[in-house]
Amino acid sequence: MRRREFVVGIGAAAVMWPSAAQPQQQGPTPVVGFLNSASRVPFAHLAAAFRKDLREEGFIEGETVVIEERWADGRYDRLPALAEDLAQRRNLVVAATGGAMSGVAAKSAVGRVPIVFVMGGDPVKFGLVASLSRPGGNITGITQLTIELAAKRLGLLHELVPDMKRVAVLLNPDFSDASPQLREVETASAQAGFEPVIVRARTEAEFAPAFDIIARERTDALLIGADPFFNSRRDQLVALVARQRIPTIYEFREFTEAGGLMSYGTDLADAYRLVGVYVGRVLKGAHPSDLPVIQASKFEFIINLRTARALDLTIPPAILARADEVIE
Repeated sequence: MRRREFVVGIGAAAVMWPSAAQPQQQGPTPVVGFLNSASRVPFAHLAAAFRKDLREEGFIEGETVVIEERWADGRYDRLPALAEDLAQRRNLVVAATGGAMSGVAAKSAVGRVPIVFVMGGDPVKFGLVASLSRPGGNITGITQLTIELAAKRLGLLHELVPDMKRVAVLLNPDFSDASPQLREVETASAQAGFEPVIVRARTEAEFAPAFDIIARERTDALLIGADPFFNSRRDQLVALVARQRIPTIYEFREFTEAGGLMSYGTDLADAYRLVGVYVGRVLKGAHPSDLPVIQASKFEFIINLRTARALDLTIPPAILARADEVIE
């Protein structure tokens, strides 16, 4: 399984939880709170991935577990209230998904209830865990460290467009990891000798004006910043990029599957499956402090050749050879 390539340290933690293949049902059916910063429909495959491995741990929704979902629909300011609402329920564990802000909101709201997060940044920097190997407290989870890949994505764009002088970067200023991404972009741009044009959008209504700026500034390429809200609106963003006919790189494979040109990041569905594994093991009696934070160790570089042809772009053989997947 590819998941084995994704996990660092999970084997060492396996001895810490009970070995029973099936949960021991005593008392009420356990309740899992599922908190996500994005939107239900675009993230349905991720919620399904979470349920799949939770089921493999022996917890079947409607039979041996109840799952209560709360979705912020990209409005990050709603997360604290949604987390507070879950805190009023009889949750035995909360899956805080869709970035660090969900984890932070859950930590503030649910007290000692165990939390399993999935995020793109460093959970230590956000104060969620003491360290990756020894989380401490009642929180653990999965970190993909995709926020730190902005420079790598810019480098791939530069290889594709070697005469790139100006690159547009779309960021959501309401996202907690927008500032770290901006710093990475500015550093990488200065080192490579091209000018970043920072464009911001908080809502769908701000997408069209942002792309008007990109067109007016005559940028040579575009980087879509890592952001759960952007991911949940990938169809709209890919359509706007197609109208601009500008070479663009994204964070996750969902974008290239929707028609984006290139993506570089981790397997997001696999991360959600791992959340299901950890939630299941916590329900069986494992303590989050004994479960090390899982780090992504394998990254995917995906190219959509159909989109390249539509843009009249020729992907150099050296770049194609490095792709983990090519969509014909």
